[in-house]
Amino acid sequence: MFQIKNMTTLIVITVVAVSLQTSEAEDYTVGGDTIGWTSFPPRGSSFYSKWAANFTFKLNDNLVFNYESGSHSVVILNKPNYEKCNVNDDIQTFNKGPTKITLDRTGDFYFTCSLSGHCSSGQKLSIKVTDTASSDVPPAEAPPSLSFGPGSTATASPPQSTASTTPMAATFTLLLIAIAFNFFSQF
Repeated sequence: MFQIKNMTTLIVITVVAVSLQTSEAEDYTVGGDTIGWTSFPPRGSSFYSKWAANFTFKLNDNLVFNYESGSHSVVILNKPNYEKCNVNDDIQTFNKGPTKITLDRTGDFYFTCSLSGHCSSGQKLSIKVTDTASSDVPPAEAPPSLSFGPGSTATASPPQSTASTTPMAATFTLLLIAIAFNFFSQF
């Protein structure tokens, strides 16, 4: 009877731990905390695509676009309009920063700013959303040095994700509880 009870407890704990690992959505700050969502990004038009290449975006993750209302916007476009920077035929527009967008489907997403010249200056982002997380995320590259005038430099922070270690901590805690429960139930 002890073995059936212990096995049942262990199975329940394992199921809960696995569901915690796969159900946690992550928030990604577009462009990182230092740069954010801006026109004329460092490294030009490749900046946001290089930022996005550091992550695997999954269903129900969130993109956080940090910008000052009135200075920028976020528009969701289809691929042809994204490639041509045609913001007149957008799918959805957000004008108040910061904007948090939930990635509510799998597939490709295309974002830009609707202000004149911002898309063509590199303020655009395309991402692919998958069904599940992947551990094959490429490592972040070294942050670039930025110049803000004579004698003034700053380093851009590496790509930011507010991904939590909670699922791993929860799994470890549940495993320790299961081991302790099995140990003490034998006495």
